[in-house]
Amino acid sequence: MPDLPFSTEEYADRLARARTAMEARGLDAILVTDPSNMAWLTGYDGWSFYVHQGVVLRGDGDPVWWGRAMDAVGARRTTWLPDDAIRGYDDTYVQNPEKHPMQDLSRLLRDLGLSRARIGLEMDNYYFTAAAHMSLQSGLPEAALADATGLVNWQRAVKSPTELTYMRRAARIVEAMHAVIRDTARPGLPKNALIADIYHASVAGADGHWGDYPAIVPMAPSGLDATAPHLTWDDSPLRTGESTFFEIAGAHRRYQCPQSRTLFLGRPPQKYLDAEKAVLEATAAGLDAARPGNLCEDVAQAFNGTLNRLGFHKDSRCGYAIGLSYPPDWGERTMSFRAGDKTVLQPGMTFHFMPALWLDDGGLEITEPLVITETGAECLCTTPRALVVLD
Repeated sequence: MPDLPFSTEEYADRLARARTAMEARGLDAILVTDPSNMAWLTGYDGWSFYVHQGVVLRGDGDPVWWGRAMDAVGARRTTWLPDDAIRGYDDTYVQNPEKHPMQDLSRLLRDLGLSRARIGLEMDNYYFTAAAHMSLQSGLPEAALADATGLVNWQRAVKSPTELTYMRRAARIVEAMHAVIRDTARPGLPKNALIADIYHASVAGADGHWGDYPAIVPMAPSGLDATAPHLTWDDSPLRTGESTFFEIAGAHRRYQCPQSRTLFLGRPPQKYLDAEKAVLEATAAGLDAARPGNLCEDVAQAFNGTLNRLGFHKDSRCGYAIGLSYPPDWGERTMSFRAGDKTVLQPGMTFHFMPALWLDDGGLEITEPLVITETGAECLCTTPRALVVLD
């Protein structure tokens, strides 16, 4: 039996929740191609998402894992599924312009009695292509293919006690990663050398728990590069008089805990100190609004209202749901802290509160992963909430 991260009872509850959502949409089956959703339903965990794969979930019976034949071995090693619910396609389908893996899946779906079914597809995610959709349409001409993007994602919104345990372990890991930055950074240190130390801390783990790979590589731009949100690193040295923000994550059993802090070598200009003050005050206002019964947009309104009053402005959302994830994104692609998001906050929901600012000559990121509790919000990390200044 595989070493499953969750009990069979928890997996059964997840299937039931997904099936209730399917029934509400009038779906006979769904094809789940997002690897985080595949893992959440079945436990499947492998770096095989660069080829076509998925889990077929019907109204009853076991889900069926489908993917490359060589990866079927990984499905047997990591899922709770019986062998007859694991199906692999021939390797001649892999990256072959003459044939598509969805031709094999179409045959499987017909064998499962779904040739005339209403089948939900995750049409808007990173792992399902236009060619895949066209092939399924051709192979299942009598089926009704519907958009079921996010159907499983939304069932993952409220975390179980075990999921929160994994996220707290990931929080300890990202704390250790930030400690490495504070202890190691100095003028002249090549950026890639610091990133190597950060990676070592992320995989070494913390408090006796191992580190998994984060779903996003470290973001670590300096100076003018830090006016952009999503640049990574090179071999340039850290310089006095520049800010560098580190947007990084600890991960444990695929559960992600991202957190950002900003390093300034030398004496920060007054505008950075003013921005820090504004962000910290606005963060406190947002955290106060992050409580059960409030809406996601209430957090954004509290944050942005305070930030604007103090002379700063942020155009983008200031938070999003996090949890189980695979590259290229550690978000769950459901809720966001922004105007218009009417999602009601519930205990057990987890977010990356992301009140980042990008200034005209650098960036300032001081962010917090959090969980909604019965009475408010709990920050998962104890990393000091401040601009990291090293003279």
